Amino acid sequence: MVVVAGLRAFGAKGPSWLWRSPWAPLSAGFCSPGSAAPARPESEPRPTSTRQQDGIRNIVLSNPKKRNALSLAMLKSLRSDILHEAESKDLRVIIISAEGPVFSSGHDLKELTGARGRDYHTEVFQTCSEVMMLIRNHPVPIVAMVNGLATAAGCQLVASCDIAVASDKSSFATPGVNVGLFCSTPAVALGRAVPRKVALEMLFTGEPISAQEALRHGLISKVVPEEQLQEETMRIAKKIASLSRSVVTLGKATFYKQLPQDLRTAYYLASQAMVDNLGLQDGQEGIEAFIQKRKPVWTH
Repeated sequence: MVVVAGLRAFGAKGPSWLWRSPWAPLSAGFCSPGSAAPARPESEPRPTSTRQQDGIRNIVLSNPKKRNALSLAMLKSLRSDILHEAESKDLRVIIISAEGPVFSSGHDLKELTGARGRDYHTEVFQTCSEVMMLIRNHPVPIVAMVNGLATAAGCQLVASCDIAVASDKSSFATPGVNVGLFCSTPAVALGRAVPRKVALEMLFTGEPISAQEALRHGLISKVVPEEQLQEETMRIAKKIASLSRSVVTLGKATFYKQLPQDLRTAYYLASQAMVDNLGLQDGQEGIEAFIQKRKPVWTH
C-alpha cells in the first residue's frame, strides 16, 4: 500500500476502511504501513513505542514528562503506529496504553498559542480527528488500557477506542472550558459514548468523573484494581486474537455502520452482513467445527 496522496494521484484504491475520512489527501507526514516515519531530530525521542507479539500490537504513549500530551508529533506517531501493516493477518488487536501517572492530558497547549497561527492549529485538529476516525474504521479492535488521568483529547482517545479497560485510580475529564477552549472535538467521541446530559455536564463544568462513574455511563468497558489492569486487558486481547480476523473485521465494520441508522435500515445492513459472514471461509469453518464438535481452524 502506498501513501494516500499517491493513490489518489494514480487513481488507485487502498483498503476501503482507509477512505472514510472527509479529508483527502491526509495531512503531511502521513506514513503508509511499512514506510519510514518523517525525520526527527536525534535529541527528540519518538513519542510512542510499539511491540507486537502473537497478533497483539501494544502502542504506548511514551512522553510522561509532558503528561503524554497529544502534540502534533505524538498524533503523527500514533497514526503511523495504528496504520502500520494494518492489513496484515498477523495483526488481530491493538492495545493503546501510556507510561506514567497520566494516560494523556490532551492537546499540548503550547502548540495552540496565537504565535503558531491558524494553519498550524488546523493541522493539529485535523490530524487528531484523522487518528480518532482511523481507530473507529480500523479493521481490528482497538483497546484502551487506562491507568491514571485522561483529559480533553486524552478522554477523546479513550472514548474513540472499541473497548476501554481502566484501573480504579483512573479519572476522566473534558476541562477545556476552564482555559477558554471548549472541548468541541473531544465532545464528538464523548457524546457518542455517554448520555447527552452526562457529556454536557463534563463539557460545561470541566469536572472529572471517576472510573466507576465512567463505567456506569458507558465511557469505559471495565474497571479493575491497578495491579490487575494489564492482566485483564491482555486477557481480553488474547481472546480477540484467538478468533477469526475476517469475522471480527466484518463484525466491527457492520456494528458501526448500522449504529446511526433507523431500525429497519440497521436490520437490513446487519442481515446482509450475516449473509456475507456465512460466505467467508471462516464462517463456514466455525459452523462445521461446531457441528463436528471440534476446535475451529481459522484461515490465519
